[in-house]
Amino acid sequence: MELAGLKPLLTSLAMPPLAPLLLAMFGVWLAWRKKRGGLTLAALSLAALWLLSCHGTAVWLAQHALPRFAPASSDAIKAGGVQAIVVLGGGLLPGAPEYGGAPQLSSYTAARLRHGVWLARRTGLPLAYSGGVGWASAGVQLLPEAEVAARVALEDYGVKLRWNEGASRDTSDNARLLAPMLEQDGVRHVALVTDVWHMPRSVAAFKRAGLTVTPAPIAFVLPFERDVLQWLPSAQGLLASRLVLRECLALAVGRLIPI
Repeated sequence: MELAGLKPLLTSLAMPPLAPLLLAMFGVWLAWRKKRGGLTLAALSLAALWLLSCHGTAVWLAQHALPRFAPASSDAIKAGGVQAIVVLGGGLLPGAPEYGGAPQLSSYTAARLRHGVWLARRTGLPLAYSGGVGWASAGVQLLPEAEVAARVALEDYGVKLRWNEGASRDTSDNARLLAPMLEQDGVRHVALVTDVWHMPRSVAAFKRAGLTVTPAPIAFVLPFERDVLQWLPSAQGLLASRLVLRECLALAVGRLIPI
């Protein structure tokens, strides 16, 4: 296994829910061994898991722990000298029984592609897609995301992708492999479509690849329920917190270990 292939496992160990659960189990073990602080560690770990499972925590983290990006309008993109719309992959469903077992885009990827098509239609700019088989999907996902995205774009939206990169494994690969394809056709300035929590790393990667980037983020982490419900644990809240924290971790690691 390549070293990069360990990234999904290492990330899972550092992220909720696994990290606080492991700490709580360690605290219980310390208490069983009659070590001081064991029950305190277990209680604090479970409290942290509760807090990270609240959507209100995810909203706060998104606003304070990551760089913030504003939505990009089609008028601003047209006026800003953008030459192409670039959509980044966000995962694939390897097989969907309701579609006869054919692979389908995940909800993240489908939302990104939809917004990319929306911008392309309103600006008249060509559309690019980048996404292969991610490290976490190796051995499960048989087709690259780009192949499925090209089919969905054509069948569902009647749009043909101008550039389609399907060999990338992660965000750095997205930029490194797609940039030469764009530059070959004279494209140096792109509008980049991905989730807002993924935007800091994505913009940095495409700038390193030599492109000028106009962010076009989607999926903003915002309140969507009454205040009291925002602070009750939920699977949705935990997922949102995990996504934001994962990007914080990736940015920190990137600063320590330059690519």
